[in-house]
Amino acid sequence: MSKGWKFIDNKGTFELEAPQRSSFLYFPLANEAGMMSSVTPTLNGDIKTGQNTFFNLPVSSEDLHNIKSNRNFWIYIEGSGAWSAMGASSIQNARLFDKETEEKVTLQAGFLWHKVTRENGRLGIRAEITSFVPANQHKIELMRVTITNIGGGTLKFTPTAAVPVYGRSAESVRDHRNVTSLLHRVYVVREGIEVQPAMTFDERGHKLNKISYNVYGIDEGRNFPLGAFPLEEEYIGEGGCLEWPETVVSNKRNCRMEGQTIDGYESVGALRFRDSELAPGDSKTYIIAMSVTEDRTSGKADILEYFNAEGFEKLLKDTGEFWEEKLGKISFKSRDGQFDAWMRWVSLQPILRRIYGCSFMPHHDYGKGGRGWRDLWQDCLALLLMETETVRNQLLNNFGGVRLDGTNATIIGKGPGEFVADRNNISRVWSDHGVWPFFTTLLYLNQSGDFDFLFEEQTYFKDRLVMRSSNIDKEWTPWYGSKQKCENGNIYTGTILEHILIQNLAAFFNSGEHNNIRIENADWNDAFDMAAQKGETVAFTAFYAGNLIELSKLLIRVKEILGIGQLEVAAEMAVLFDTLSDGIDYDDPKAKNKLLKQYYETCVHNISGKKISLDIQKVSEDLKIKGQWLSKHISENEQVRSEEGYQWFNGYYDNAGLQVEGQKASGVRMTLTGQVFPIMMGVASTEQVNNAVKAVNRYLYDSVLGSYRLNNNFNELKLDLGRCFGFAFGHKENGAVFSHMAVMYSFALYRQGFVSEGYEVLKSLYDISTNFDRARIYPGIPEYINERGRGMYHYLTGSASWLMLLLLTEVYGVRGASGNLLIQPKLKKEQFDKRGTAEARTVFAGRAIKLVYNNSRQLDFGQYKITNITAGGKKISCRMADGVAIIGRTDILEFDPQVESTIEVELE
Repeated sequence: MSKGWKFIDNKGTFELEAPQRSSFLYFPLANEAGMMSSVTPTLNGDIKTGQNTFFNLPVSSEDLHNIKSNRNFWIYIEGSGAWSAMGASSIQNARLFDKETEEKVTLQAGFLWHKVTRENGRLGIRAEITSFVPANQHKIELMRVTITNIGGGTLKFTPTAAVPVYGRSAESVRDHRNVTSLLHRVYVVREGIEVQPAMTFDERGHKLNKISYNVYGIDEGRNFPLGAFPLEEEYIGEGGCLEWPETVVSNKRNCRMEGQTIDGYESVGALRFRDSELAPGDSKTYIIAMSVTEDRTSGKADILEYFNAEGFEKLLKDTGEFWEEKLGKISFKSRDGQFDAWMRWVSLQPILRRIYGCSFMPHHDYGKGGRGWRDLWQDCLALLLMETETVRNQLLNNFGGVRLDGTNATIIGKGPGEFVADRNNISRVWSDHGVWPFFTTLLYLNQSGDFDFLFEEQTYFKDRLVMRSSNIDKEWTPWYGSKQKCENGNIYTGTILEHILIQNLAAFFNSGEHNNIRIENADWNDAFDMAAQKGETVAFTAFYAGNLIELSKLLIRVKEILGIGQLEVAAEMAVLFDTLSDGIDYDDPKAKNKLLKQYYETCVHNISGKKISLDIQKVSEDLKIKGQWLSKHISENEQVRSEEGYQWFNGYYDNAGLQVEGQKASGVRMTLTGQVFPIMMGVASTEQVNNAVKAVNRYLYDSVLGSYRLNNNFNELKLDLGRCFGFAFGHKENGAVFSHMAVMYSFALYRQGFVSEGYEVLKSLYDISTNFDRARIYPGIPEYINERGRGMYHYLTGSASWLMLLLLTEVYGVRGASGNLLIQPKLKKEQFDKRGTAEARTVFAGRAIKLVYNNSRQLDFGQYKITNITAGGKKISCRMADGVAIIGRTDILEFDPQVESTIEVELE
């Protein structure tokens, strides 16, 4: 374990000494009502409910230490002067690196609360600041400040809470910053201040605003503030700043009183409280509330109900219990308790992505809210494991973003299943987008056994872009709407299965000159975005190959389980099942492109609305032929080798039509992505997997960082592949330790039985993420680790969903199989505790289950097999074969839904 943070209980609570000595640290505070905050050890960070409703100034990671705006609480000490409970004064900052005068600071945090304790022995004062966002329907952040006299004499002080209020869209930071402040209406009220801009500023059309940004305060005696300094320029004084405001430093008394209204200025919730006196050992507590409400009165009465010491404590307790219950659905117990606790924080991350999207955290300063197409599906992987029954509607809604050409909407609306037609004239297609819906849906089908889902009807997305965004539908206008129509004007719907087939079949025929799927504007690696003409993605050709083969198997299961012998699909799709008629030569990419164009020309604007019926067995065979052809093509044609004799898969072709990987004049070039998907989808033979692992260890493992890079150094700007090569090597998509792909690499290895190799990758990510001296992040997995070992873009990363999927379904081997429970542990000997046990908690078929593996002989993977399975002391009937046990869903449904059931698995 690192010398940094440490877990201090079995609930995931961690502690960190001197957190102010680490830059870029931030912690999420949020609820499912849409309140989104980030907070640093000095209470910097921002609060918002959306792109256009930032409570305070929007911040990026660099702003955390450069901007003086923070949640602050000032103490003017008689005889000593001004002191910030957050450490955010000019004097405290000046003393930061002085060992003699630097203050003692300790941080503690849990799900989802944050507490900082700061002591100044010279002044004889300690401040404890606890922050959280209640897990309820209100968009509010609460902060409790407790001041304690730790000196020998009486402490006399004047307290002032100070929270700057930005109160408008993030767009206004540089665009009309002063003009939008003129819209502010600031009201001094009994509880503090309320800022309600008169309008929302938008030159496309200004609108009346009712949203209010409020700062309220109260002390432990239930006394509201004496008044406020609501205007920033008055509060800081001429020549002053937020780190050294004149009203505090000079202890000014001329605050504005209840009932005053001031228009047209930048505002701050600077609330002045009564003077206080503390004897040695005594404390005084204050509560500050920062809320965003629909108007100045909405929810105010509810907020005031818990705006006291008792209410705060109850809400804090309720919020902790809410998150513990939500996160407790999936947990692990192994020999390494630190790893198990760390995984609880990882399990929080997919939920945070659902709340924050891909934006609204300091390191995610590139977005304006919402999630991308890939995010919609990959985030569902973890949610499916935790909330299988509740994710069904999300999946169904998501399919509404598929176009008839197999591509999808790239502008995701706020509401479930809301997709918006292109507004920015950027015509883009990501070649990997079509693989994720089926991969996620297959997990849902296996977990739930709900094969009827495949035959639910859903609409298709429609905008002006057609033929994979290579052409424009000149007949489409915004009046048409965003749903595909038939020739008779009715909105067309097709089954979910039809949507899946279109996505995968269209990709199959979309070949480049080397007969791999065209990369178009990028694949999973968004920064491979400069090879649209001749670029190809071998990596995702392998993924589509696996999808097609799994789809073929799925149709046979559908036939057996549901008794369905025929499939109904859009009449226009008949050409895509070419083997059902004359067939084409798959070795000829031009013939494949021609067939795809033939299909596309039938659905440029409206489609006929007619359906055809196809034999499900023949469709299955068609898909199998296509998938096997792709697999064989990759296996035989995309192997490259180095002069040292290492062999691996080429993952890409650049825009010059050349293989990206292999031995080049400038040296060896290799990508991790190119190895992951041929392995994961079963395209690679056992020998090829072995070769790829050796090559990855040779060219991508970084012994200094202790993990696996996304690619090695190409030593070229490479404008014919992507912008990532403009990034410094070792950062983001250019050769960083990219957690997402590294986790998928581990998943792929485990999936194919390379357990020791997969375990080493998994362990490397854990070690690198928890080495605080280098990573400098709180518990959890970052998007990537840069070349210095620092964790970047923490919390909002799809790698968390994949890591949960890896741990539960592969490492602990607990997953669904057509609705039944499959058990296939792949645990290493060192993962069992001293008694030889390992545990996993999960939810399956609506039942809470604790799975206990008993490996009393301390055998390693490959040495043990399942010999007996019991529940409640009774042997469970199950099918066993090749180290796999399958318990029927009906047996699981007999478990009591009100209590957790324990399944014990004996390994011998």
